[in-house]
Amino acid sequence: MSVYSHGFARIAAAVPLVALADPQRNAERTIALIQQAHTADAALVVFPELGLCGYSVDDLVQQDALGDAVMAALDEIVEATLGLRPLVAVGAPLRVDDALFNCAILIQDGQILGVTPKSYLPNYREFYEQRYFAAARDAVVDSVVLGGQEVPFGTDLIFEAADLPGFRVHAEVCEDSWVPIPPSTLASLAGATVLVNLSGSPVTVGKEAYREALVTGQSARCVAAQVYVASGFGESTTDLAWDGDALIAENGTLLARSAAFAMDEQLIVTDVDLDRLRQERARMISLRDQVGDYAAAVRDFRRIVFTLGDLDDADPDLRRRVPRYPFVPTSEADRQQRCREVMNIQVQGLAQRLRATGLTRVLIGVSGGLDSTLALLAAVETFDRLGLDRTDIHAYTMPGFATASHTLARSHVLMDSLGVSGTELDIRPSCLQMLADLGHPFAEGEPVYDVTFENVQAGERTSHLFRLANHLGGIVLGTGDLSELALGWCTYGVGDQMSHYNVNGSVPKSLIQHQIRAMIDAGSYLPETTAALREILADVITPELIPPGEDGAVQSTEDTVGPYELHDFFLYYLTRFGYRPAKIAYLAEQAWRDKNTGHWPSMMADDERNEYDAATIARWLEVFLRRFMANQFKRTAMPNGPKIGSGGSLSPRGDWRAPSDAPATVWLDGLK
Repeated sequence: MSVYSHGFARIAAAVPLVALADPQRNAERTIALIQQAHTADAALVVFPELGLCGYSVDDLVQQDALGDAVMAALDEIVEATLGLRPLVAVGAPLRVDDALFNCAILIQDGQILGVTPKSYLPNYREFYEQRYFAAARDAVVDSVVLGGQEVPFGTDLIFEAADLPGFRVHAEVCEDSWVPIPPSTLASLAGATVLVNLSGSPVTVGKEAYREALVTGQSARCVAAQVYVASGFGESTTDLAWDGDALIAENGTLLARSAAFAMDEQLIVTDVDLDRLRQERARMISLRDQVGDYAAAVRDFRRIVFTLGDLDDADPDLRRRVPRYPFVPTSEADRQQRCREVMNIQVQGLAQRLRATGLTRVLIGVSGGLDSTLALLAAVETFDRLGLDRTDIHAYTMPGFATASHTLARSHVLMDSLGVSGTELDIRPSCLQMLADLGHPFAEGEPVYDVTFENVQAGERTSHLFRLANHLGGIVLGTGDLSELALGWCTYGVGDQMSHYNVNGSVPKSLIQHQIRAMIDAGSYLPETTAALREILADVITPELIPPGEDGAVQSTEDTVGPYELHDFFLYYLTRFGYRPAKIAYLAEQAWRDKNTGHWPSMMADDERNEYDAATIARWLEVFLRRFMANQFKRTAMPNGPKIGSGGSLSPRGDWRAPSDAPATVWLDGLK
């Protein structure tokens, strides 16, 4: 299956070498780049403003000789696109009646589909376009004859692919994107998902950064993809310079960018996720409200339908980066910032809850594992910021039948080195009493380690914490994370699913690991604390509810439910975007099939970097889907806690509302 089978559209931005005032030469270069885009399986390729003659021809643009040459070059390009897939957007001056317009001309498979004139003509500083051109509003016709055919003319054109759902293209020219309300804004409200801007845009100091902000910002506001292509090498440097800046963004994220100031032609190619745009727009009710506000304007847009053809035979591999850890930025600076934000959100949430209750004591179970450690560190940070005594954090390590000596010792190190009130509370006697009351075989000495055996221990820990909270006048701080909630890997009710407030409920396991790494790097803890944190990161993830086997192997959560790093990947794309399971599996394979490619967070050692084949991904995705759907009842009753990220909340009061009795059938069928 190709990238198009999974809701992507391949987009190309072309920066040719400009042959100033030589349309014939520009046509040759344009055709060569169109053919490259076709070979790359692109659905769209965009060229710079006035690319057939050069943006900087100044008064020469009004010369009939140049105009005739432009029309001849356009004819060559149109003919050359016959039998090629991409929708092509080229820039050219076009005379309509008695006026000259600066136009984007859209061509596909040997046919001109439409022409979009420039709406806003800059006439300040180095720009003098009103000297040469008429603005779109000055046009008195809505169609023109080109190459012997009548084609639509106007700013109200959306080019829609009949065989690629959601691929709807709108074109504008340079300055049109720089005004407060660009034409593409209305076009996006009318349904356009890919906004293209053919630009001249001479470069000055600081302009590259401004362009990026402009393009990513417009794509975010419009919940669209945007392609921006500026003129490059070959334009006149009489008074200006040109960097050939080409950018492709999607909903606020920059996907691809050309090399600045290149003296060779460039074609940058990336894949835009049409499913993501559709899902985001459907959820963003405020966007639909604005469609209603501008209904009269958006209804007037004309849709020009065309066919791309042969999409199933296109490239199966994505040309965009798929992060292995969607909750964890790969760059060091971004990751550190993310981790600071996570801690600040956790701290503010807990601080407000303490303030609202009027209580100054927190009770927490400390296992010596990832989740309870992060919650304990968040509690310590909260108390420090509120000026409260850390000894009012009552931490309990509660060894059960499978607690290892090293994790128990690590719990004491954490509690002691952080200066909280630490207590060891052995739950085994009360668990034995409960098992005996139940008539469980373990109470008679039989090694039966079933779900009852496990949940008696988990429930006993939680029961002790709640009664201790009553006794001491505090709140129980939850430690369970987002990944466990998604999988239902928690004991419902009187168990680790419940607390008075949970600072971890929106933090996935993969992010917790990096959060602790970042806190180690911050260097704000005693050496003993830091050593314990490093051991926690290196240890196997285990609930420590079943004693080690005869081979000494401890109970491993990931051996049972699968790798958390994969489950976090599945969770993000299922709940954040509502993708089909087949697409999630496809994305996971693109991200995880080869550990030697792509980006890894710098803090991860080589032996921590895993890869998974398609069969393994499909196996664990099936497990995820079954568990996710079957355990909604646990999420419906989850305690309060702060939302951390845009793709990380399963609260029934926030991002995720679902029935507790819905089957996984259609998702499992979709995976098959």
